[in-house]
Amino acid sequence: MEEPSEAIQTVALPRCGQCGRVLRPGFRLRGGDLRCGQHVIQHPAVWKRSLATAAIVGTVLTAINQGNFILGHGFSQQILLKMGLTYCVPFCVSTSGALGAARIRPETPGG
Repeated sequence: MEEPSEAIQTVALPRCGQCGRVLRPGFRLRGGDLRCGQHVIQHPAVWKRSLATAAIVGTVLTAINQGNFILGHGFSQQILLKMGLTYCVPFCVSTSGALGAARIRPETPGG
């Protein structure tokens, strides 16, 4: 007696909308665009939001942490270095938060 042949199902793997790479892991941007890690970092929306966050939060932190010194002594090389780092922190936090929120989580069996 012959066994019925089982149909082989192919699963379309998600691919980056920019370069076509298979996404392992991948990221889904607003609007549903899929991107690989390299291209999600380069996406203008990610940069725009991270730069805006860095500008606002960095300015507030600089005013809190260095305001008295800047008003009393002006800008020195040391203060400028500290200010640069103060702006980098919220930029990195905002970018990593955006990537974490956009990451496509692998489906778990039974879940």
